[in-house]
Amino acid sequence: MDGMNGFQKIIKAFKSLKWYEIVMCIIMFVIAIYYAIMPQEDTPRWLAIINFISGLCGIICVFFTAKANRMNFPFAMINTIVFIIYLAYFGIWATFWLETVVYIPLNIISWIGWYRHKDEDDKLLAKSKTLTLWQHLIVTASIIALAIFVHFVLSFLAGDTWMKFATQFGWNVTVMQWLDSMIFAIGIVASILELLRYKEQYIWWIITDVIAVAQYALKKDPVYVTKKGIYLVEALIGIRNWSLLAKKNETNE
Repeated sequence: MDGMNGFQKIIKAFKSLKWYEIVMCIIMFVIAIYYAIMPQEDTPRWLAIINFISGLCGIICVFFTAKANRMNFPFAMINTIVFIIYLAYFGIWATFWLETVVYIPLNIISWIGWYRHKDEDDKLLAKSKTLTLWQHLIVTASIIALAIFVHFVLSFLAGDTWMKFATQFGWNVTVMQWLDSMIFAIGIVASILELLRYKEQYIWWIITDVIAVAQYALKKDPVYVTKKGIYLVEALIGIRNWSLLAKKNETNE
């Protein structure tokens, strides 16, 4: 297994996909390519191409992550970089800094960490761990405190440019800013849980995915509604897969 090159490992990861994941991949591809060729009226063509790349790489990343497969990280890096461009264009600053400052370095660190803690039966997979009750409480308190801190900082630094697109749709900017702050806080903590291989990361990913689906549905962005909707479905699958892996890891190491 370890003798395989990177390309062979990616091919093996693709072969592990279930039929319904392949169907979701095809749906994402069709919608993304359509809107790349025929972008919406207010979407520049270059941004439509960015959406296409982000859509495909994003769902492939979450498919592999849900299986605890290390081959998610190359696609995660591509998705993160192109998504940053999208977020900057629309002034979604909390999520922008989450992707830039947190996700890029954590992708690299997590890749190394997963490699050092391989599943006994399949060396491409990572071992899964489980949080204790007190750890759950610390995680929840950290997310709340971080969301409040982020909201205060960005309200001061970004001003009217934060969630600037919300006014175009007649949305409550304050509500959208708080949702953005929550996504930032949950994203940081869930990413740390992913780095440390805790299955409970998926509880928080599900929450952020529900928020994101609602946001992009209101924004009428078909590519990102599809992408985040698939994220949500795959998060539900992921919590099941990681729970099964955690049962094998009796020492919780």
